[in-house]
Amino acid sequence: MGNANISEQTVQANRPEQKDPKKFLKLITIVSTFGGLLFGYDTGVINGALPFMAHADQLNLTPFTEGLVASSLVLGAAFGSIFGGRLSDTKGRRKVILYLAVLFFFSAAGCVIAPNTSVMVGFRFLLGLAVGGSSVVIPSYLAEMAPSDKRGRLVTQNELMIVTGQFLAYIFNALIGNIFGDTGHVWRYMLVVATLPAIALWIGVLILPESPRWLATKGKMGEALKVLNRIRSERIAQQELQEIQVNLSKEQKQEKMSFKDLGIPWIRRIVLLGIVLGSISQLVGINSIMYYGTQILENAGFGTKTALIANVANGLIAVIAVIVGMSLLNKVNRRPMLLTGLVGVTIALISIGISAHFLAGSPILPYIVLSMTVIYLAFFQGAIAPLVWLILAEIFPMRLRGVGMGMAVLFLWLCNFLVGLFFPILLVGIGLSATFFLFAMFAIIGVIFVGKKLPETRGLSLEEIEGIFKSKSAS
Repeated sequence: MGNANISEQTVQANRPEQKDPKKFLKLITIVSTFGGLLFGYDTGVINGALPFMAHADQLNLTPFTEGLVASSLVLGAAFGSIFGGRLSDTKGRRKVILYLAVLFFFSAAGCVIAPNTSVMVGFRFLLGLAVGGSSVVIPSYLAEMAPSDKRGRLVTQNELMIVTGQFLAYIFNALIGNIFGDTGHVWRYMLVVATLPAIALWIGVLILPESPRWLATKGKMGEALKVLNRIRSERIAQQELQEIQVNLSKEQKQEKMSFKDLGIPWIRRIVLLGIVLGSISQLVGINSIMYYGTQILENAGFGTKTALIANVANGLIAVIAVIVGMSLLNKVNRRPMLLTGLVGVTIALISIGISAHFLAGSPILPYIVLSMTVIYLAFFQGAIAPLVWLILAEIFPMRLRGVGMGMAVLFLWLCNFLVGLFFPILLVGIGLSATFFLFAMFAIIGVIFVGKKLPETRGLSLEEIEGIFKSKSAS
């Protein structure tokens, strides 16, 4: 009887927390997407830090080591995305996000105090592990916490936080670069800002509950229901737990596909489509602008401090474009939207290439390049970026998702790494004009490939999409 009273008192104590599940879910979303904010800041801050870091009295970077400093984070992210998901399956989503917050802090702090290029590259690689891990774990966590009718909006909010992090990095770069630009270690001031959201993420994660779906996979149904009761009404919580149990039962019975199944034509078609989409999304040069935007504007004719300020426009348009793109996802067909994005990007890239070739040395060139990079980002962040991830999530049947998505994302990260590594070398070796013509060539390949090979997936079930690939292979 005493135990029953204690239990009832515990329920009563918890009730105020359960009265407003929407508010608690909003808090969960804000806290967990701090990982996305860190992702964005850490990939964007190098944009403004590199010009100062490269000086002879600092890290004395060559074009190759400059590319290595920028791209080592992406190489780490490729590994982090592979191991982050697996670790979260065994340890739990919440616990891994907590680990990532600690890794974000110490690796960001390590970059700040790095005495030479080797140490900087090492800590940037560790930072990449945190970035890659968060790119997998946080969307998974949000998808499992969100109600089904709000899942798309909450999960894509992480993408918004990434570009917001990059935008904030560009703002801080511009402020710090213009205020402290004459001091020796201004790049260290830019990098140290990244430790603050890492601390906020770590503190915030302490109040987050574990994913109810993960708890259910471990047989902890009571704990899963307790979490669901905090983020849903009592009736919906019970119903959702039953749905989770049914889905887990189906997944256990479903036969998973492996690499040997790539010999089957329709499976090979889907995997190849995913790999090409992931690769093209990076080979069109998006991260040349996100990592080296300041140097591009310097190369076009702006001074360093002016380039830092002008680069803020790139960050602002990226945020606006993602918001617009998110609002269009459920209103416009995937294929024409992606083709529009690729055509827009192609035109912007060719325009930069032509302008850099024929207007070299002209005072108007930096302004043309800036306006074209803004147009480029509007098309890329508004259409290509959100759609590539959405299409990759849609084209793979459940039993193929592990192998297919893993290969597509691996190629995406590797192409991101190659662009980051070789862009400074291309800039010195063949110049701004030829480099952007090269990116335009990949964009044209993307237009042709999507036009010929990508089926429309909007409004179709996974089974219907699978049927399209099977029928095309048979015909």
